[in-house]
Amino acid sequence: MLKTEMRNPRTTHLDRMTTAEMLRVIQDENYNAVKAVDGCLDAVGRAVDAVTEALRKGGRLIYVGAGTSGRLGVLDASEACPTFGVPEGTIVGVMAGGVEALHRAGEPEEDSAAFGERDIKAVKLTSADCVVGISAAGGAEYVLAAVGYAKSLGCVTVGLTCNEGSPLAELADIAIVTDTGAEVVTGSTRMKAGTAHKLVLNMLSTCSMVHLGNVYENMMVNLRPTNDKLRARMIGIVSEIRKVGRDEARALLDRFGWSINAIVAQN
Repeated sequence: MLKTEMRNPRTTHLDRMTTAEMLRVIQDENYNAVKAVDGCLDAVGRAVDAVTEALRKGGRLIYVGAGTSGRLGVLDASEACPTFGVPEGTIVGVMAGGVEALHRAGEPEEDSAAFGERDIKAVKLTSADCVVGISAAGGAEYVLAAVGYAKSLGCVTVGLTCNEGSPLAELADIAIVTDTGAEVVTGSTRMKAGTAHKLVLNMLSTCSMVHLGNVYENMMVNLRPTNDKLRARMIGIVSEIRKVGRDEARALLDRFGWSINAIVAQN
């Protein structure tokens, strides 16, 4: 039996616990999700290097998943581009059921290899892209078909799963296995498994963007002034880098076309 489908011996009486007891056991298992990521940092590092290389050569980072896994991929893709100021489409999220499945469960699509291949083809995949398949159990046919098609094109593929030896772990060039074990609620991989996968996705996108020069020291320097919050953040970053007041920082941004990188180059 898959570890993600086993019963957790610490929660067999969950339905008789007090609120405080439930919160304690859930939080304890959250810590285990973090520890699970600790155990696969070497694989995450190889994946970061592969993603960085793909992006440096003009390729893209493509996440493909189903259910919670798919939603997490779409989330990271949608947030990473504005965070690091890279063009829309640099990081792409593909999930079973499409946009509609962000708001409703799309379990039938998870079982369709045909839909997985169709949807990955729809993003006009090339061999320059790096494809990350995400499946907690590691057996979603949708994800396996998409990753298999990516391999056939020569893409570097990464499999993010919670089960060692699963079909996805065996198929991908780089297997990241976050062994989170049995869930608090049996089989509910939106919990620990999802938490661990969110942590890994943060690492993949953040570390690759740092490698590509979108971070100076530990500050975002490729931001775009698309709203008041980001303009204020950009002013604060320039103020910190140049050790000047906010008014002077804003004047510098005006002079350099609101490009922090241009200001850093003059520093």
